[in-house]
Formats: sequence, structure tokens, C-alpha cells
Amino acid sequence: MTTLTPGFLHARRTARILSVALMVGALLPGCGTPTANRQEPKTASDATDADRRAAVRMELASAYLGRGQYETALDELKQAQAIKPDVAGAVSLRALIYAAMGDFEAAEDVFKKGMNAARPDADLIHNYGWFLCQRQRYDEAARQFEAALAVPQYRTPGRTLLAWGVCDGRARKLEQAQQHLMKAFEYEPGNPTVAVNLGEVLYRQGDFERARFYARRVNNNPEQANASSLWLELRIERKAGNSANMEDLAKQMRNKYPQAPETQALNNGRFDE
Repeated sequence: MTTLTPGFLHARRTARILSVALMVGALLPGCGTPTANRQEPKTASDATDADRRAAVRMELASAYLGRGQYETALDELKQAQAIKPDVAGAVSLRALIYAAMGDFEAAEDVFKKGMNAARPDADLIHNYGWFLCQRQRYDEAARQFEAALAVPQYRTPGRTLLAWGVCDGRARKLEQAQQHLMKAFEYEPGNPTVAVNLGEVLYRQGDFERARFYARRVNNNPEQANASSLWLELRIERKAGNSANMEDLAKQMRNKYPQAPETQALNNGRFDE
């Protein structure tokens, strides 16, 4: 899973990166309450040949979606469903592909049909919430995130709390964004996306010392540092008047990420967009 860490205020860039990152959950099975007659969980050895072939097609569809090859992604999804009509995650993935293609009406129709299923699917609810957030329907999105978290035995609450925090940030609800991102951090303290988005919220609130803590938590790990995390720390150092640190961070950004939107903002002096 990518460690790209978009700032929550950059809506277009955030939508591009997080829609792929958050979509991963769509490929997980539903997380409803287990049935009473289930004796033991299924394992990889229980998978049929059809299960395996359909799963491969789903992985390909997800990968093509992440690369922006939407028609190919949709074709792979169709082939997965031809092999196994009830393949896990197909509803969410189809809706997300439609949304990426700009067919929002079709995407919402798929989401709503999936939501009418008898058993709640937390991943589907989560993805519908993120779709609504992208459409700037923030209150509706919040209700979906809350509903996803309420599903018993939901396995990835940190992912939903991250999405909720990012959505709150877009809606300029900084206090709520901080609360949800702090909870996400409790679940996933090693997740750089959570750390940078939380740092961004704190930066926007003027809490520069705490924001620096989360930015450096990422930047001190060379495998996690990226243009977004470096840009956050650079802006914090600018507020603190630490010109030497600023120059070092700017050099890293220009050397490693010359084409990144953050580097372009740096070059143009756009520090507080």
C-alpha cells in the first residue's frame, strides 16, 4: 500500500491518491456478524480454482484503476464476475471505477444497490462515504463513516477514521478532523498517511510544535518520507523562522521530487494555499 501522504486541503490531489489507497478495503470480504452455523474460518486452501482466478482479475482491476486505466479496470472486473458472480468487493470496485470515470450517477446507483443488501458490508459503506466526501456531501459522508465503524468486527477502523478526518478537513471542521485523525493514529501509529494528515490539521490550527512531531516522525524514516511530508515540515520551519532547516528540506524536495505539486508550490512561493 502506498505511503503517499496528501494534505487534506489539496482536494484534487487528495482525491487522486486517497481514492486508490482507501479503495483497497473494497477488495476485502464483508465484515458482518458471523453466521451461527459457521464451524471455522475459511483459509487459502479452501479456495476453488474459480476463487483464485477471480481474485487475480480483481487484483488486476484494482491495479489498473490505480494507474488511471479505467476501461481496462472495468473489463478485468467484468471478467472476475464472469468467473465468480459474487466475488468479494466487486460492488465497491465497480462503483469506484465509475466514479473515477466521472459517471457519478452510475457510481451512486451501484453503491445504493449494494447498500440494500441484507448484511451490512463495512467496506462498501466506507467507500460510499468516501465517494460522498469527494462529491462534497460532507454530512452524508460522515453518516456513512459512522455506520461503517458501527459494523461488528470491522477490521480496518483506522482506515475509516483517516478518511473521516480528511473529509472533516475538507469541510474546514478542524477540531473534528483532529479528533478522528488522533483516533486513526491510535489504531495505526506507523501509518505515514495518518501522521501527515494529522500534522496538517495541527499546522492549520497553529499548533506548530505538535505538527512538527508528526511531520518528523515520517521524515526521519527515509522509506516513508515524500514530497507531502517534507512540504509540511518545511512550512512549519518557515513559521518558526528556521531558515537553515527550510533550505535543507527545500533541497531534498527539489532533488527527489522536482515535479511534485508541493515542489511547484515551493518554487512559486505558495506556502499557505
